[in-house]
Amino acid sequence: MKKGQIYEGYVEWLDFPNKGLVRCDCDSEIAVVKNVLPGQRVSFRVNKKRGSRAEGRLIEVLERAPYEKDSICPHFGECGGCAYQNVPYEKQLEIKKAQVRKLLYPVLERQRILDGADTMADGYAGDTAKYIDKIFEGIKASPVQFEYRNKMEFSFGDEYKEGPLALGMHKRGSFYDIVSVRECRLVDEDYRKILACVLDYFSSVGAPYFHKINHIGYLRHLLVRKAQKTGEILIAIVTSTQGEYDLKTLTQKLLELPLKGKITGVLHTLNDSLADVVQSDRTEILFGKDYFYEELLGLKFRISQFSFFQTNTMGAEVLYQTARDFLGDISGDGQNKKTVFDLYSGTGTIAQLLAPVAGKVIGVELVEEAVKAARENAELNGLSNCEFIAGDVLKVIDDIEVKPDFIVLDPPRDGIHSKALRKIIDYQVEKLVYISCKPTSLARDLEVFIDSGYRVERAVAVDQFAGTGHVECVVLMSKVKE
Repeated sequence: MKKGQIYEGYVEWLDFPNKGLVRCDCDSEIAVVKNVLPGQRVSFRVNKKRGSRAEGRLIEVLERAPYEKDSICPHFGECGGCAYQNVPYEKQLEIKKAQVRKLLYPVLERQRILDGADTMADGYAGDTAKYIDKIFEGIKASPVQFEYRNKMEFSFGDEYKEGPLALGMHKRGSFYDIVSVRECRLVDEDYRKILACVLDYFSSVGAPYFHKINHIGYLRHLLVRKAQKTGEILIAIVTSTQGEYDLKTLTQKLLELPLKGKITGVLHTLNDSLADVVQSDRTEILFGKDYFYEELLGLKFRISQFSFFQTNTMGAEVLYQTARDFLGDISGDGQNKKTVFDLYSGTGTIAQLLAPVAGKVIGVELVEEAVKAARENAELNGLSNCEFIAGDVLKVIDDIEVKPDFIVLDPPRDGIHSKALRKIIDYQVEKLVYISCKPTSLARDLEVFIDSGYRVERAVAVDQFAGTGHVECVVLMSKVKE
């Protein structure tokens, strides 16, 4: 294959999260092409070629995969928010399960070899596949496949250069163009009505969006959060300080919308950062309050506009119940209550789920706002044995005098910093549970744990993001006894 040339081929595999392996018709070479599905025939243009490795950009799907169906979302294919809306849900689960299993294969193969689990007496006879299937428990489905998201960050922009105002998601493969997703199926009808109301209002008054190149303009983002259990809605209109518009009229229009849920707060968040991120330099309350409440596994959580909370409430219950089940009995006896560290604790969801059966739970989280919310939520739920510390895990755990009996890890997408990982391992706790939203980072970190005397006992994927290429994992590790 040559750079710049167009080729055709068959998609043999899809690596996490969206890397199709396409075998070229002409010479059987493999190219990596995004936004394809196993079983499709596609045409693509090679845009990178280094040695035997080629990367291509999809031009056209020539033949659909046998299992493909028409998407119920009219924006699918143009919008970059979803990858699998044209794939039956059981097939989505099959693809994600296979991706996670492939990533875990070399990790668990190393574990098998270190343990010497390769004799006939062990039942594996060098069969890594059989060994993995004993540990990897497959994938758990999301209880809901559509309209499940409890948070959306919509961007302002235009659908093409100098086009009309748009509000929605980035166009697939584009950093600048925005698709107005008035019919998005990841969210319910309330989100769609709110998006349409905000877009129509700012279009009518001619407000300009904030340009990413010249950093001129007013409109930046629309943040909408809705609790799936309580139905409470928080809306934040994010703008620069370059202009003034009548947001009271817009607020009144929002409050008059016929929604199934209830708006508890409308905020104006001002952000003059040059980066394309949703953050606040200053926030004004236009209506109500700057938080809302959600419920999860019998507990109540107060959530503000930037609080971390799993975006699929029903799926989060499956995820956290799995983590709790993996950890098992941590109650200890009456005089020997166990201490649990919840590292990268966010708003303290896991810590509070474990608190009723633990002696003490200590959460560590970098984001101070999340720590404040965690403390408020623990008080709200009547939990007095939770302590939350603001700071970087790498630095903070050196200052914690008490030692943990168990550790729960729920790090960011990039996984655990190598130095923090070493400090966590040095605690030599009996059990660790690792919750991961990026299986590639998980696989990398597991290798370090295994080389340091830990063994993966159980692993399972949990689908939190139906219709997309993302998947969560939960892994139980135990310390090898000397």
